[in-house]
Amino acid sequence: MKLYERHLAREIYAATGLVLMAFLMLFAFFDLIHELESIGKGNYQLQHALAYVFLTLPGRLYELFPIGVLIGTLYALTMLARHSEITVLRAAGLSTRNFLLTLTRVGFLFSILIFLVGEFLAPPAEQVAQQLRLKAMGALVAQEFRSGLWVKDERSFVNVSEVLPDASLRDVRIFEFDEKFQLLSISEATSGHYLAEGRWLLDNVVRTIFSNGSARVERFDETNWKSALNPDLLAILMVVPDRMSLVNLYQYIRHLSENHQKTDRYQIAMWKKFTYPFAALVMMALALPFAYMQDRMGVVSVRVFMGIMLGTSFHMLNGLFSSLGIINNWMPFFSAITPSVIFIIAASGMLWWVDRR
Repeated sequence: MKLYERHLAREIYAATGLVLMAFLMLFAFFDLIHELESIGKGNYQLQHALAYVFLTLPGRLYELFPIGVLIGTLYALTMLARHSEITVLRAAGLSTRNFLLTLTRVGFLFSILIFLVGEFLAPPAEQVAQQLRLKAMGALVAQEFRSGLWVKDERSFVNVSEVLPDASLRDVRIFEFDEKFQLLSISEATSGHYLAEGRWLLDNVVRTIFSNGSARVERFDETNWKSALNPDLLAILMVVPDRMSLVNLYQYIRHLSENHQKTDRYQIAMWKKFTYPFAALVMMALALPFAYMQDRMGVVSVRVFMGIMLGTSFHMLNGLFSSLGIINNWMPFFSAITPSVIFIIAASGMLWWVDRR
């Protein structure tokens, strides 16, 4: 790495680290204020709220990383421009193309960090945070409707009244259909515990079997139930798709596909997992034109404010195109990549304009 690259990298890394730390502290404070409303529910106390907020910080870091990179790079380049260091580099023969390549090499570390945080740190931390909160409050892990959680399992529909933090089930109802969607049986159990390899142990089972226009009832103290439903899938329901790992997303998409259910939301989240790390490079390219403008466009605070607005716009566009993709059945890759493409075009246009002034 050349001398000026090391100097540039040091300034950008320091500024970005400071910005991310400030953002994390700010959002942690807001999250803690929000959690104070839940203190007193069940056994949920201040220490639980603090632990919950701490465990959600990796997810916040993953969301804020591109914004932090944009503001940090913008601040670092602006300070270098104020001291005429950018002017000296350009006078020494550093072209815009080479400057972009330098920023790409510097920003590659950010892309790796975003991927590592989003894949290995944020998903397990988010899951533990939700389990901690729900267990302390005595709440349910997942409850999609008033009647509980509904899951399609091949030709069966499973209704679970309560899913406890240890992934055990309460008040399980299994509606089994044949290939013509005729109801074959209804099984009701007071509880269920996972054994292994897709097998559950159901307690106090009452099974109503429909056959030849009649019904008969069978009762069992315990019975085994074979199902694609497992604790990993139940745990996935506790984490929003954008904070799930690629492995969990792939497994859940496959599960939904096998049961002929819509997967758009999770496919978009999976493609965003692939494209999101490169958002850091896009943000750094977007910051470069501001360094070329020098002080004629205003003071540092104005540019930092512009960086915050641009970063917020990117964050909002990410959410907007994800929602539009689900509503309009767009290609998942298109919904995931469009915000980055828009900002790449904006950065290219700004660089072209600044270069020709």
